[in-house]
Amino acid sequence: MQQLQGASRFNRRAIKVGEALNLVLEAAVPGRRVTVPLREAGGRWLAESLTATTDWPPFPRSGLDGYAVRSADTALAAPESPALLRVVGTVAAGGLALAPLEQGTAVRIMTGGAVPEGADAVVMLEQTADALGAGDEPAVRVKSAAAPGQNIAQAGEEFRRGSVLAEPGTRIRPGHVALLGTFGYADVPVFARPRVAIMATGNELLPVGAPLEAGCIRDSNSSMIAAMVEQSGGEPLLLGRLADDPAAVEAALASALQQADIIITTGGVSVGDFDVMAAIIRGIRQNESADKLRQPDSMGYSSQLDYADNTQHSNSMEHAPYSESADNTQQSNSMEHAPYSESADNTQQPNSMEHAPYSADNTQQPDPLPYLLFDKVAMRPGSPTSAAVINGKLLFALSGNPGACFVGFELFVRPALLRLQGVSAEACAPRMMTAKLASNFEKGSPHERFVRTRLFSREGELYADPLAFNKSSMMASIPDAEGLIRLPAGPSGAASGSVVNVILLD
Repeated sequence: MQQLQGASRFNRRAIKVGEALNLVLEAAVPGRRVTVPLREAGGRWLAESLTATTDWPPFPRSGLDGYAVRSADTALAAPESPALLRVVGTVAAGGLALAPLEQGTAVRIMTGGAVPEGADAVVMLEQTADALGAGDEPAVRVKSAAAPGQNIAQAGEEFRRGSVLAEPGTRIRPGHVALLGTFGYADVPVFARPRVAIMATGNELLPVGAPLEAGCIRDSNSSMIAAMVEQSGGEPLLLGRLADDPAAVEAALASALQQADIIITTGGVSVGDFDVMAAIIRGIRQNESADKLRQPDSMGYSSQLDYADNTQHSNSMEHAPYSESADNTQQSNSMEHAPYSESADNTQQPNSMEHAPYSADNTQQPDPLPYLLFDKVAMRPGSPTSAAVINGKLLFALSGNPGACFVGFELFVRPALLRLQGVSAEACAPRMMTAKLASNFEKGSPHERFVRTRLFSREGELYADPLAFNKSSMMASIPDAEGLIRLPAGPSGAASGSVVNVILLD
């Protein structure tokens, strides 16, 4: 087998996790939009601001079953001396009174019914008693005085026509679905689910259903990543396994660009002689892979654009939203409904079909050459995790070790998928909180370490208990992981009882 990497494989500068995440979020620009039926909108992120189409309630309505009255007619009512009112009609929900309410009369009314003109209060049924009036006409005894406005939802009390129901970037919850249905939104504009191409590299990989062979393992990473993509709102496209052949992998990447919004590869990112993705990423860094990854006839790349300029621009993060400080752990949940800022790049008309044939739409103007975001992160596990931008789309090269692959997805890919769906950059950062360490974790690290953990509460305090089998290559603890303990770099780990930051996992 031809050796893919030489001595330059070690020439990789590690950047901090926060810096890497900021680069990812800067590159992940929300784009494709679709319109979906209201019944399918739950859990999606809104792509446009939606407003009330009418005042709500649209008319004064009763909040309960009872009698609509003029409050003045009940001013002296008491249990021992009830007010006697003549009943002149009944209003059910969806019905209307035949005439305005006159002095000395009442209308039987049901919950949600339109309050008759002239009535200014509703007395609950439990505070009344049936009676007969003069000439045996139906009547009601009201046992307590009613206050003006009592038990009536006034027109426009909740919403005025034109008031904002939800901003772009809002995750649509069941309550939003109810609101949108109330105001007639049968179809809802949302950000499209990102299409994510998933490929695993490695001569040693077998299909999941294949019998084991000597020196080989089954490709479990692809299915794990697909499940995580779906959990993050994306649509996985499993494109299979690739041998450690640069030409084959480059061709597969070029093909994946025509099908997907994001590409994820697993394996081949370390410093081994035959790590094919590391060689391709290094080629992007050195501007050697541009011609191999582009296809001028179908992808519209231009050889006239300057790669160095793209690299410098991609690292401009002076105002990045993510902070390495402890303060960031307290505010990661505060921006879910932050207003979305429309840019010139996001003015495309919504696509009316969620599953319409995919179009990269890259033939109208030249696209910049691929550029590197990072090819090493100061973290354990998964320091070789790499990311680049090709044709405006993110490529994530994750470790083939399942533990490192899992951590790399949580730290970088999940935030990118959320960002593409319109979530604010601030809210895309992993959710963190503090917990007490339930047991010692003694292993130090030259880089920040992320330790899989289970979480539990004791006497009102949250505890993080590090799981066994936490090495990069181990997967036994992944199913039980409820969080990732975030330990700073240092010669030692952390003692039981110490307070640690924990990234919460879905």
